[in-house]
Order: sequence, then structure tokens, then C-alpha cells
Amino acid sequence: LTETIGISTTTTLLSGSVEIDGSSTVYPITEAVAEEFMKLYPHVRVTVGISGTGGGFKRFVEGETDINDASRPILKSEAEAATKKGVGWIEIPIAIDGLAVVVNPDNDFVDCLTISELREIWRPDSKVKFWSDVRPEWPKEAIRLYGPGPDSGTFDFFTERVVGKLKSSRTDYVASEDDNVLVASVESEKYALGYFGYAYYVNNKERLKIVAIKDDAVPGSECVVPNDETVTTFAYPLSRPLFIYVNRERFDKKPELREFVYFYLENGAKFVKTVHYVPLSDNYYRLATAALKSGITSGLYELTLIKGKDLGPS
Repeated sequence: LTETIGISTTTTLLSGSVEIDGSSTVYPITEAVAEEFMKLYPHVRVTVGISGTGGGFKRFVEGETDINDASRPILKSEAEAATKKGVGWIEIPIAIDGLAVVVNPDNDFVDCLTISELREIWRPDSKVKFWSDVRPEWPKEAIRLYGPGPDSGTFDFFTERVVGKLKSSRTDYVASEDDNVLVASVESEKYALGYFGYAYYVNNKERLKIVAIKDDAVPGSECVVPNDETVTTFAYPLSRPLFIYVNRERFDKKPELREFVYFYLENGAKFVKTVHYVPLSDNYYRLATAALKSGITSGLYELTLIKGKDLGPS
């Protein structure tokens, strides 16, 4: 699908606003981009919300925002709602993220958990109350669970990947859409277990202990710690792509929105690294930018998969 895209407005004349909401995981990237963009275009106001992927899509499909940050692809139900409202979208991958599983730094017995163990802990009918319920040799101390709420794309990814069903999770845990709250909570509870975006661990590694993850459904698999290399290659079992969704009609009509998206992609690798996520290849960002500027607004995700070795930095 192609559409005609207008000519960019000059820096001095560009004005207006860009409204963004969505994923707390993608937020640090978009916020960094917005700050630099507004320095270059001082007459454009860019606001970035943090209501979670699902919460952001609720606003996006109503046409309330220009961009939704998303840590998962748009759901079928969300796509149908957008179509009914006449809202089209452009799906743009912007980075790769690993979902970090963390415990308190004083935890001296958990170094690795399997996907099966995580499933037993987090499934809706879980009987796990104490660490000893996971492995008998671990202490009989109550597990204090922390994680994102049901509006979060991280919650969606975790439940589908780990529990095996989208949005299927036990509910007796402390939920927050703010990953900084989760970091502080795990830090304050000796027997806590939590999960959130990898970048939040990197920015708080002195306050937390990372847990390696083993995909025990794969024969011969080992415990893998998330880092730039294991996340980029998807060797880490909880790796995932991150996206921005752009309102297609407004992309055509609002010069400030087009310039923001171009700026996002043209500087994508730099901003992604700045906030400690893993960028896609330099070649991907070039191809995606060129595609959008030439009027191609679909198939950008496929560029990360089929144009050479595009799932990691060049």
C-alpha cells in the first residue's frame, strides 16, 4: 500500500503538536526522541504519556493520539475497533527489548528460572505461595510478586510467552504501569520477584539482581542472561520487538508528525542505545525511513526480517 507524502516543512516554519501515549517500556526511547526533536523544532510541542500499551491503544483507536508506543503488535480486537472508527495506522518497529526477571539483591538462592517454573508461579490457578513451592531446597518464605498491570504490553507478552495464553495471570500480585515503581518495590522486599523491560534493569542494576532464564521446552537449552548480544539474537527466551503505531491519516496531513517520525527513524539507533535498549540494524532504519518518504507505509516489520542480517546492529 502506498500513499503520497508531502514535502517536509523547514525547521524555522514547523509548528504544531504531536500527542503520544502507550507503553512504559517504549516511553524512555520516545521521550528521548521528543526532547531532542523539540530542541530542533522549538515551535512543535510533543507530549508523551505512559498509560501502557493497551491503555494507549484505547486512546489511539478513538483518534485521540497521533502515536501509540507499543511493546507488542496491535491486537485483533484493537485493529477492529480502529477500523470501525476509521482510524488507520502505520506499524513501525523501533527496537528490540528483553523482558527482565529480577529479584532482590539480597536473594542468594535464585540465579536461574525455567519458563516452566515461571509458568507455575504466574498462572491463574497457581498454588505457589512460597519459594520452596518452586524448588524444595529454597527457603519457605512467601514470594512477593510485582509486575505490570493488564493494560501493559509487557504483561501481554509475558502472559502469552510464559503462561501460554494472552492476559492469563494470577491476580494476587502488586501491579503498576510505572516500571520505576516495580524497581523500587523489588528493591525493598528481600523475597520479591518481578518482571519488566530490560532497560529498566540496566538503569537500576545496582538495586536489583537479574535472573537468567532457561527455555526448558527446547532440548539442550541453558540458562541465558539478557544482554545486548543475547537480546539481539533472540537467544534470550524473553526477547521481543518494540513498535510505534502512527495514525496514518494524520501522518499525511500533519507535517510536524511526519518530521517527528522521520527524525525518530533517522536517529533511531542512537536514541535506542542511549536508553539501553537494543537497536535494529542501521540498514533497517535507513530502509524504513526511505520507504516512508517514498510513500510506502506498510511492510516495515518485514524489513527487519528479510533485508539481510537486520535483527542486530550493523
